[in-house]
Amino acid sequence: MSDKRDIEARPLTARSVIASTLLGVDPPRLPTLALVRSGELFGLSEGATRTALSRMAAAGDVVADGAGYRLAGPLLDRHARQQAARDATTRPWDGTWELAVVPDGRRPAAERARLRAAARRLRLAEVREGCWARPDNLDARRSPAERAIVDAQCLALRGARPDDPAAFVAAFDPDGWASTARHLLADMARSQPSLDARDADALAETFHVDAAVVRHLVADPALPPELEPPDWPAAALRAAFARFDGGFKATWRSWYRTFGSG
Repeated sequence: MSDKRDIEARPLTARSVIASTLLGVDPPRLPTLALVRSGELFGLSEGATRTALSRMAAAGDVVADGAGYRLAGPLLDRHARQQAARDATTRPWDGTWELAVVPDGRRPAAERARLRAAARRLRLAEVREGCWARPDNLDARRSPAERAIVDAQCLALRGARPDDPAAFVAAFDPDGWASTARHLLADMARSQPSLDARDADALAETFHVDAAVVRHLVADPALPPELEPPDWPAAALRAAFARFDGGFKATWRSWYRTFGSG
């Protein structure tokens, strides 16, 4: 889950600036000079950014594409998850849950870590040790790579109706998610006037905010309306982010054009 500390300005590595910049555009490809300029917003030299790009290419995180770079490998998968999170497509809920239960807890640590990461990307919550669940209101075919990891380690069950759904919902920590969402809404509201004015001085701060909101949307439990707490802020967060992200990108493009590279 995102934390308000995520949006506070702090030193960023060249790799994190490159990754966040490419993750924020669709399709995830930019000219090399655009990535260099993004690094400059955070005091990174051109040499540092180009070195990071070379290392990321060697690691398979990006691929050279003409005069620029595009995402590849796990970062490209992450981009797809982030784009999907902006829409939060769900289907009508019939009151049932999907479960994934580990039949044997004696597994190597690496396997347990892979399962935990895959289950969270499928928006499952661990309601008990080795028992993952969520309301069955998402496409069963979502994230096939993560589904394969979960299916390899767990027994799957659909159509479950728990006696105490509230205990299952609590595993998603909806109050914590909502609290962070409201902090992010307030931060976007404070910065929105600067973006509306295309104030380039706001870019470094709003870069952090923009990335934090995306991360938080990925962590949205996507609960059905029947299980959402009162005043659930997910729809408000997405609506505010659509305007904020549009303003951020427009401000960035305006700033970038001042270098004669539009």
